[in-house]
Amino acid sequence: MALSKDQSRQRRHKRIRKRVNGTGTKPRLSVYKSLNHIYVQLIDDMAGKTILSASTLEKEIGAAVKHGGNLDAAKKVGASIAKKALSKQITDVIFDRGGYKYHGCIKALADAAREQGLKF
Repeated sequence: MALSKDQSRQRRHKRIRKRVNGTGTKPRLSVYKSLNHIYVQLIDDMAGKTILSASTLEKEIGAAVKHGGNLDAAKKVGASIAKKALSKQITDVIFDRGGYKYHGCIKALADAAREQGLKF
């Protein structure tokens, strides 16, 4: 029985999460995308808490983009999470691509965050 696209992604994500853990000083930058929106969280896995989040549902980003699931939106979300992280003195993060391929929106988000000063 063949797995669906989402089931395959979830299986890849589990495999990645075995090795990728965030701490308070170096949190995990977790990415999730749907067809219409992109969501990013900085997570401290040791404490089990989300430190920061950004998505295309936020008013500033939503007003600046026409559609929330494209490259332009991904760049804005990446820049937004980087600015928020730097304001809390977080410079190093561990990138968790969530089982998605590292191209397109995921790559654009990561590149925008790096341009703002985050280190992966």
